[in-house]
Amino acid sequence: MPGPAPKERPHPEGRRNEQGIRVDPEAEAEPRYRTAVVSALVEHEPGVLSRVSGLFSRRRFNIESLTVGPTTVEGHARITLVVEETDPGIDQVKKQLTKLKPVIQVGELDDDAVRGELVLLKVRGDEPDKVHAITQMYEGRTLDAGPRTITVEITGDQQKIDDAVDAFRQFGIIEIARTGQTALARGDTPTTPGEEPGHSTAPTPERDSEETRDATDTSDN
Repeated sequence: MPGPAPKERPHPEGRRNEQGIRVDPEAEAEPRYRTAVVSALVEHEPGVLSRVSGLFSRRRFNIESLTVGPTTVEGHARITLVVEETDPGIDQVKKQLTKLKPVIQVGELDDDAVRGELVLLKVRGDEPDKVHAITQMYEGRTLDAGPRTITVEITGDQQKIDDAVDAFRQFGIIEIARTGQTALARGDTPTTPGEEPGHSTAPTPERDSEETRDATDTSDN
């Protein structure tokens, strides 16, 4: 059919996304990242932490911190994850965690959740009085004091820990160990959906009968 040559035809501007769909550069917005705290109740069995960490390594999720510890139920543990992702990315974190057989329940905590963190700081001991004053200012404890180094412990929320670390830099920080955040929901709200304090969350019959689900599945379903 007669018509203009290929070079004379109009060409839409913009680029294509991963699905091959052309995107209008003016309409496209940069994805907005946010920090979310995700709590997972898991069966406390060998290898559960390596399964969780392996999942995030394969998915390349942006994990800020990961902590794990026992709960009031024997044989259960709580994993607290702090992730910085887009909303779809955070949804994927929760969905992929749920696919792991040792995981019992997964939930995202509200912004008003009770959060805590611990940091150990070893600083130079040239000015012990000033180090002690800063430690008291942040309601910390001196764990070890010698002629050359002083080790202190600070606990609190993330902002308090960040401020304390900055305050101790003036003395020269030799070593630092930081746990990352752990958190619980406020009041009577369960930290993970369906969880009752001091009681086991019974798995569904479907979950009991199936083998370990493939956490490498890329589908959202």
